[in-house]
Amino acid sequence: MTEEEDRVWAEHFERLKRLLAKGTLILAGPTLGRINTGLAIIEAPNEATARRIMEEDPTIARGLATGELRGFKVALLRGRD
Repeated sequence: MTEEEDRVWAEHFERLKRLLAKGTLILAGPTLGRINTGLAIIEAPNEATARRIMEEDPTIARGLATGELRGFKVALLRGRD
């Protein structure tokens, strides 16, 4: 990576930590394997807010990554009746 790309990815990680502290981010991390992708699960009041959170990510806003927004409904969760 270039120095600029490294800086943007560092901003991305710091932003994820802030979203986690606020309670917006539930989990995030890279997938493992030959193709490098990442996953972030957030809680938002509506799709527009979720989309804004995704699109404001530094890596997406600066064109280093692309985002795909998908709704999610928990069907099974350990510890949940």
